[in-house]
Amino acid sequence: MGLSTDEVHPPGAAVTPVLLSVNVGLPRNVPWQGQTVYTGVWKHPVDGPALVRRLNIDGDGQGDTQGHGGEQRAVLVYQIESYRHWQEYFGRNDLAYGQFGENLTVNGLPDDEVCIGDRYRIGEAEFEVTQPRVTCYRVGLRLGEPELPALLVSHHRPGFYLRVLTEGHIQAGDQIIKTRTGALSVADTDALLYLPGRDPAKLRLATQIPALSPGWQASFRDLLAADGDSAAPPIGTEPSPRPRPAWPGFRPLHVSEVIHETATVSSIYLTAPDGTPLPAAQAGQYLTLRITGVGDPAPVRTYSLSSIPNGVAYRISVKQEPHGTVSRYLNGNVQPGAILDAAAPRGDFVLDDGTGPILLIFAGIGVTPVQAMLHQLAAHHSEREVWWLHAARGPREHPFAAEAHALLASLPHATRAPPRCSPATSPTPRTRWNPPPTARCSSAAPGPTPTSSWTCETAYPTPSDDKSL
Repeated sequence: MGLSTDEVHPPGAAVTPVLLSVNVGLPRNVPWQGQTVYTGVWKHPVDGPALVRRLNIDGDGQGDTQGHGGEQRAVLVYQIESYRHWQEYFGRNDLAYGQFGENLTVNGLPDDEVCIGDRYRIGEAEFEVTQPRVTCYRVGLRLGEPELPALLVSHHRPGFYLRVLTEGHIQAGDQIIKTRTGALSVADTDALLYLPGRDPAKLRLATQIPALSPGWQASFRDLLAADGDSAAPPIGTEPSPRPRPAWPGFRPLHVSEVIHETATVSSIYLTAPDGTPLPAAQAGQYLTLRITGVGDPAPVRTYSLSSIPNGVAYRISVKQEPHGTVSRYLNGNVQPGAILDAAAPRGDFVLDDGTGPILLIFAGIGVTPVQAMLHQLAAHHSEREVWWLHAARGPREHPFAAEAHALLASLPHATRAPPRCSPATSPTPRTRWNPPPTARCSSAAPGPTPTSSWTCETAYPTPSDDKSL
C-alpha cells in the first residue's frame, strides 16, 4: 500500500507531531545476492495498541543484534516527511509504513530538529532520543536500493533511536508530546561521525551529552583525540590523565606484508613509508583506519592490533564479513606496497602490571587484542598464571591456533589441556572450566550465536586487562 502525500504538511507549516503507525516484525532469512541474510528489517503496521517494553515492542525482534536493539536502540523512528523525500528521489509510489525498518512512523520530529536527549511521551510510554540510526546495508536490501545507506547519511535523513524510559501501550493516532529538550540535533550528530568538515565545538558537545549512546560517545572522543584535541570532563569530575596520541590526525602507513590466515581472515602489516621506527603501542590497543577509494566520504574503521607492536610494524587482522565493503576491500584488494591512512594507536583495554592470574575469554575474530597480549606475556617471559578460553562456530574458526599454542607453550604457568569443541544446542554455550577464584576476567568479544555454534575450550593462562566480568 502506497503512502498519500496528503499526510505530509507543506514545508514551513506548523506540525503537531503524531504517531502514524506502529510497526513490528520478527527476524527471518532472506535471500540476497546469492547469500542468505537473517534480518528483522521487514516491519508491518500493528492494528490497535502495542505494548512497548524496556528493550522492544511486543512482536518485534532484530536479526543483527550487534547493530540494532538493546536498551540504547530499543525503538527506531522514521518520519513521513522523509518517506515523501525518497518517493520523489527514487520516483516511487509503492512505499508503505515500516519499509525503512522503523518501529514508529511519525508526522513531524525531523532529524534536523530532534536533539539527542529529547524526551517524548506517546500514549502511556515515555522515550528518550539516544542516537541516529546506524545505516547498514539491510535497509537498502529492504527497499531494493543498494545505495540507500550512504544516501540516508548524505541527505541528512537517518532517523533515530529511542530508549524506553516508561513502558506502556501506544497506538497510531497518539500525539507526541515533548517532555524535555536535549542538545545537538540528530542530523548534526550523524554528520559529525560520518561526514568530513567536523566542527570541534560540536564534537566536544557530543561527548558531554549523557543521553548519547556510549558507543557514539566513545567514537567522538576518539575523533577529538585524533585531531589532537581532548574532551572536557563532565562538570564536577576531576579529569583523569590521558596520554596524548603518538601523532595527530591520520598519517600514511605502508602495507609491507599481507598474510591470509584463513579463507576469511587476513593479517596486514603496516610500517612507516620511510622505514623509520613506529611509535610504541600497547597490546590490546587499536588502530583507526581511513579507507580512501572505497566510498565517499571515505569510511573509517577500527581494528585491534593482533601482535605486540615491535617498533617496526603494526599488525592488524581483519575478518571479511559477507556484506562488509571495507573488510572485503582489505581482504581482497590491499596488496604489499599500498598506503593506508591510520590514526595513532589508542585504547585502554590493556594488560595491567600485576602478578595475579589472568583469564582471557574471546570469540571468533575477537582473538585479535588478546593475541597481542599473549605475545606481550611471552616476550616478557611472564611468570603469571594465564587461562585461555576460546569460543567459535567451528574448529577452523581460530585463525591463530598454531601461533597461540606456541606462545602458550613458552609460558611457564600456562596449564595446557587439549581444546574441546562440541556443538552447542542451547542458547548458553557449554563451558567446563575451573579458573582460579582470584583470576581476573576479560571479555574480548561476545560469545557465539545460539544456533550452529561451537564452544572450543583450551585451559591455558593468558593476558587480560583490568576490566572484570
